[in-house]
Amino acid sequence: MQIEFEMTDEILIADLDGELDHHSSAVIREEIDKTVDAFHSKHLIFNFEKVTFMDSSGIGVIMGRYNKISHLEGRLIITGCSEYIDRILDMAGIYTIATRMSSVTAAIELIKSEMNEEEVECSNE
Repeated sequence: MQIEFEMTDEILIADLDGELDHHSSAVIREEIDKTVDAFHSKHLIFNFEKVTFMDSSGIGVIMGRYNKISHLEGRLIITGCSEYIDRILDMAGIYTIATRMSSVTAAIELIKSEMNEEEVECSNE
C-alpha cells in the first residue's frame, strides 16, 4: 500500500494505492494522522481509485480518521471506490459518517462551497 498526499486550503487528499488490509493499516493510519497534524487539515478526502482490496482494518482506518476530523469540525469524504469497496463501506455503515462522492474534484467543490456558506453566515451575524 502506498499513499500520496495533496493539500488544498484546509483539505487533505489521501490517494491510496494497493491493498488496505491488516498489514498496511497501521502505517496508513499513522501517516494520515501525522500529515493532518503537520498541515493543520480540517477536512479529509480518501481517494480509493487505486485500492484493489480492503478488509475490516480499512474500515477501522476510516472510522478512526472520522473521529479525528470530526473533532476538528471537518468533513470526511470518500471518492473513487470500486463496486467491491463501495459495497463493503455501505454494508459497514461508513456512509452514515462519511460522504460518498464520484470524484476528488466534486468533493473539493462541496467542501469549498460549504466553507463559503460558513463565511457568509459569520459575516451576517
